[in-house]
Amino acid sequence: MSPEEFVKNFYLEKQNILHSSFNNEMEYRSMTSIKIEELNLDEIQTKKLKEIVSGLLTDAFYTILLGLDGSASIGNIQESFKIYDEKNNLISTDGDLEGYAYEYFHGE
Repeated sequence: MSPEEFVKNFYLEKQNILHSSFNNEMEYRSMTSIKIEELNLDEIQTKKLKEIVSGLLTDAFYTILLGLDGSASIGNIQESFKIYDEKNNLISTDGDLEGYAYEYFHGE
């Protein structure tokens, strides 16, 4: 897996969480979507809440990726990490993720 694929998978996971949180289809409902439905929000309020949740997820995933990359701290510690897959192939090392993370989470 390349650094770009690694970041893309984080982005796809963010999108999956967002979708399942606001999905009302019976077979795909999550506990979060049930709790959101219980709020009885109108369409505009639901849209605003979805934008807020999307922003929070973006901030969380982006910060984690930058933290792994050494570009941001995780907790109170800032250091870079090397990321390997289960076959011990190097996926990422110092600075490989930041550009892709920006592109996927803040780009067009």
